[in-house]
Amino acid sequence: MSVDLKQPIKLKMATAWRTYIGGSKIRQLHGETNARDDNFPEEWIMSTVSARNSGREHIVEGISYLQEENITLAELIEGNPIDTLGKKHYEKYGAKLGVLVKLIDSAERLTVQVHPTRKKAMELFQSQFGKTECWHIVDGRVIDGDEPCIYFGFKEGITRDYWKKCFDEQNIDAMLGCLHKVKVKKGDTFLIEGGIPHAIGSGCFLVEIQEPTDYTVRTERVTPAGLQISDFMCHQGLGFDKMFDCFEYEGYTMEQIQDRWNIKRNGDTIIDKESTDMFGLKMKDVAQKEYIDCDSRFSGIYILDGEGTLNGQAVKKGDQFFIPAICEGFFVDGKMTYIQYYGPQI
Repeated sequence: MSVDLKQPIKLKMATAWRTYIGGSKIRQLHGETNARDDNFPEEWIMSTVSARNSGREHIVEGISYLQEENITLAELIEGNPIDTLGKKHYEKYGAKLGVLVKLIDSAERLTVQVHPTRKKAMELFQSQFGKTECWHIVDGRVIDGDEPCIYFGFKEGITRDYWKKCFDEQNIDAMLGCLHKVKVKKGDTFLIEGGIPHAIGSGCFLVEIQEPTDYTVRTERVTPAGLQISDFMCHQGLGFDKMFDCFEYEGYTMEQIQDRWNIKRNGDTIIDKESTDMFGLKMKDVAQKEYIDCDSRFSGIYILDGEGTLNGQAVKKGDQFFIPAICEGFFVDGKMTYIQYYGPQI
């Protein structure tokens, strides 16, 4: 293996099977004509995490590979942890990125779900990472007359007993009625902390940045499209009683939801340490040659639109790169929009 860690490293596209359908806008972004929605509605970016899918345990999917070498990003990091991640990050987290990024394109509403906080992840899954995440809406589409929306957070007065009753009866209307329905548009950003129930509505095309796990507790046993969800995919091995330990049962008003978790963009910065120290996210429109200073911190770059050059190499939308901490900086040039994403902020 010969990889120059002082330069941006191009990664291959990685996808993962999911219980819901979508993904046509992702494939269109990659140049596919007549793209259709299917059960591969997500692109996993800068990923060292394998998807957890019942019945597909024999299939490793969602893992990032280097474009020019037949090795995974995880293998590159494990062999060069300090150069790739930086000394401070390695001392705190070991040879782990601590972050996962995805593109998500939903052609149907996702099932109502929750992810564990770090505390609950350690208690229930023996994992140092939970699954706090952030959604940044990059586009949307109207499906069957429904505008893009998300379901987010318990309304006031919802108890564990009532929530479990809704699950036992599989009363989907009652479940959705327990959550706030929030209309979303291009440019909106929401932070979804562990323990907060949520569901992405149909027609949302978004960037998701999250802690690097796939622990997803689902409360619907059949998806809106009619796919039967296995027991494991509901409770993640916890059982149908203990899975309710993952939820935080504090209720909120819509105003509180908007004030606390609707994140306002500050220039190119979408998520910074004031919002969370678990990850960072920027979006940049490039119209002329610019220098990117890596600042001794690893990151990743994904070209959302346009074309140009990155470090002298021709790039187009859909291309992605891992930027090692030891990278000395580089130029981007052309007319393009890219996102840059970071691990935990130390």
